[in-house]
Amino acid sequence: MDLLESRIVIVGAGQAGARAAEALRAAGHRGAVTLIGDEPHPPYERPQLSKKMLLDQQADATFIRTTQEWSDLGVTLRTGTRAVTIDLNQRKLALSGGDDIGFDRLLIATGTRPRRLAALEGTKVAVHYLRGIDDALTLRPQLIEGHRVALVGGGVIGLEVAAAALSRGCEVTIIERADDLLPQIGSPSLIRFAHDMFVKRGAAILCKAELSGQQTHSLTLADGRVVDADVIVVGIGSEPAGELALQIGLAGVQVFVFDARGATECDHVVAAGDVAEQWSAIPRFAWLRLENWANAQNQAIATARAMAGLDSRYEAPSWFWSDQFDANIQVVGHPACANEIIRGDAGSARFSAISVRDGEVVGAVSVNNAKDMAMVRRLVASRKKVDPAALANPAFDLKRALV
Repeated sequence: MDLLESRIVIVGAGQAGARAAEALRAAGHRGAVTLIGDEPHPPYERPQLSKKMLLDQQADATFIRTTQEWSDLGVTLRTGTRAVTIDLNQRKLALSGGDDIGFDRLLIATGTRPRRLAALEGTKVAVHYLRGIDDALTLRPQLIEGHRVALVGGGVIGLEVAAAALSRGCEVTIIERADDLLPQIGSPSLIRFAHDMFVKRGAAILCKAELSGQQTHSLTLADGRVVDADVIVVGIGSEPAGELALQIGLAGVQVFVFDARGATECDHVVAAGDVAEQWSAIPRFAWLRLENWANAQNQAIATARAMAGLDSRYEAPSWFWSDQFDANIQVVGHPACANEIIRGDAGSARFSAISVRDGEVVGAVSVNNAKDMAMVRRLVASRKKVDPAALANPAFDLKRALV
């Protein structure tokens, strides 16, 4: 069968699935494309959920395309539908509505779901997790002046929600079990900056704090401390929504992508986005799940183009951003695994911290310094050896390190 005439089903109508569907048509694919999503909404990008939709009481969700525009593109969009079982031999999916759909090739882009906190399950007070539009719309009315908000988890999502809550006049306590905020990033300079920024805005920060239980309007920590709370938000990471992967014999619920074209161990099945474990050479060879906007979009586009027969690969280093108050924070690569070189004043509202290991730039963070980040992203991707002393000089043009 001509690749461009094949029936393609994309399971997962988030950013990765949607961008893959668009890329298939842009690459000339003529066969049927069906996009299946479990939410009732058309595809959208998730960064808005913890940013504008919480900051602005009237903000509406922005969709990638309207339902009519998907139809005009020749993509069959099926929202509010789950793929329940898969028969790889017959190349058929059983859907939650009771019907089946056949495919020639399958793209798994099911993303992730928030990791639940067992200590808070079954309590009378609502505990908020932030994954979809409906979650944001449920949480938003609770962020009102004077409400006591407890954020369990001091990672990126937790801090974005905390920033929105503080901006709307809430009293905020951030509870993090690790030694510091932003443990997944592991940049000492960014940790200090974020800690100071939130304390100055009035947040209470409790690190090395284990949660043991919940009362009607409070949380109890393992050391006996009590945190009063009218609103509880949990952001302690996510887990892959990989049930389909388990059914077809991929490892556990993970979907392992073993080349830069999105291929898996199963013929006719590819994967993209947050659900996919990718083999990464940066900063060291390892299996990684990259849960960020850029990877969800760009890996999905590259995978779709490869499905259309083009020589398309995705090998870019991880990169994401976070807006908190008036700080634009950007992170590339893996800053935790190397020594930091500071450009500028790390105590100010504008600086960069470049992570170097064995003379190679393997990661960086920037705060309100997009110019530096644009160059450092290229340095991380190039894997060139650099002079640390030159990098530490704010007057040094990072372009020179690329030569």
